[in-house]
Amino acid sequence: MRLVKYLAHSGVASRRASERLIADGRVAVGGEIVTDPAHDVEASSGVEVDGRPVSPEGREVWMLNKPMHVVSTASEPGRRRAVVDLITSERRLYPIGRLDADSTGLILIANDGELANRLTHPRFEVPKTYEVELRRPPTDAQLRRLRQGPVLDDGPTQPARARRSGERGIEITITEGRNRQVRRMVEAVGNSVVSLRRIGFGSLELGDLQQGESRQLSRSELRRLWKDAGAMDAEKGTAKQPKRGGRRG
Repeated sequence: MRLVKYLAHSGVASRRASERLIADGRVAVGGEIVTDPAHDVEASSGVEVDGRPVSPEGREVWMLNKPMHVVSTASEPGRRRAVVDLITSERRLYPIGRLDADSTGLILIANDGELANRLTHPRFEVPKTYEVELRRPPTDAQLRRLRQGPVLDDGPTQPARARRSGERGIEITITEGRNRQVRRMVEAVGNSVVSLRRIGFGSLELGDLQQGESRQLSRSELRRLWKDAGAMDAEKGTAKQPKRGGRRG
């Protein structure tokens, strides 16, 4: 197995983050620093990151309803809580993608770097759906511009699905993952966001999961999620049976 894939499967980091670890000279195989992400390894190769042995672990994928002011990181050096603090697991988990600290809703936390890479890579166009409360009622022209894809300071966005969901509310679905993208799109068409909640990620829906609660995804949900990410092999979506209930933050 390629070294970068081995690290991702071991729950060290996503594939892209694992590539950076390797390039920075923090990964050793058999006591020797290796900087080639394609270096072939197996469980008996003696892979270490920062001097700590690394071995594959069982994969877990969790869905969390992120509360306000919780940050989308694996650890938070400041006073704010991180999303992984709300998950009851002994695995080394990290968030798949991000939600702003001032946004709420569905975020995935996992130790599966391959799945994380597929779900967040722009070329797989995995949809993400948000409920948005606006400062002012949206006009027809604003909705039309959102559907067409407004131009931001880092370039034009892909077309979005957007519809009214109340006097000042819209539901919007995008297939990209730029920094604060929905907020910037809304500002680009002449409005602003009061609150933002993610309610869908690929085929997953937030449903009635309460803020701060989490649950492990089922085998069938994982299979669908892998298909969302462009992998048709149903066996990719193997996992332990989900634990019942969740944990409040």
